[in-house]
Amino acid sequence: MTPAILELVLMTIVTAATPLIIAAVGELVTERAGVLNLGVEGMMIVGAALGFVGAYLSGSPLVGALAGMAAGMALAALFGLLTVGLAINQVAAGLALTIVGVGLSGLLGAGYVGLKRDAPPHLYIPYLSDLPFVGKLVFGQDAFVYGSFILVAAVAWYLTRTRSGLALRAIGDNHHSAHALGLPVRRTRFLAVLFGGACAGLAGAYLSIAYTPFWAPGMTAGRGWIALALVVFASWRPWRVVLGALLFGGATVLQLHAQAASLGLPGQLLSAVPYLATIAALMVLSIGARRNSAAPAALGQPFVAPR
Repeated sequence: MTPAILELVLMTIVTAATPLIIAAVGELVTERAGVLNLGVEGMMIVGAALGFVGAYLSGSPLVGALAGMAAGMALAALFGLLTVGLAINQVAAGLALTIVGVGLSGLLGAGYVGLKRDAPPHLYIPYLSDLPFVGKLVFGQDAFVYGSFILVAAVAWYLTRTRSGLALRAIGDNHHSAHALGLPVRRTRFLAVLFGGACAGLAGAYLSIAYTPFWAPGMTAGRGWIALALVVFASWRPWRVVLGALLFGGATVLQLHAQAASLGLPGQLLSAVPYLATIAALMVLSIGARRNSAAPAALGQPFVAPR
């Protein structure tokens, strides 16, 4: 494999990992607050639909990204109203959110199936972007890729270096004690849910604006579920999300190359390789490790303020 081809493969891995990083980091913040939102897939697919519509009609990737975030936040607000406000079962509400999102995306994007638009421009820095092997990989990505790494760094700093981040983690570990100390449990959880929805919507918008770029029903292809698994894979630590997303991106690129090489294996089996790799990674990392100790203690538990 020549250096040019290797650089192209690595760039493809990074772009495949980008929507997973964005969605998983948003879900990580939500879960750190003690809320389990299984509706990431639904928020992503609606974000992909409205993100493409916004970018196609306006001609601006930024408008499309904002539209995707708004769509994700709208569904997240509905989920937060049900689970944080009314203390409805989070698992049931999340599954319902995914079903609603899939159907709603098909409705909203029905008139845009098959349409295409130009992908957002990639960064170009004279001399640096022309460096062999690392030039395009490091200095030639689009704004979404760089934004995903900035997002990870910002979330890691927020959770460990700010008072509100520490308060959010305290609420996720023991919401009753946090409430007794005067922390706003419901408000913090609702804002965390909105942040997770915005990230999921942005991840979906990236798929239809930059990764493809076109809109097609079901184009998220289970990435929302993978993002949920990556949070567990990362032990609820932001930087480990990047490692898991790159692993999935590598498996995705591997199965594409395997299909192109005509190895004689069923296409359905090769398409399942990324998901099998994720499951295998979770199994290997769980052997001999106390995985449950890293999870927020109050994850998935509804909060009802004592009278």
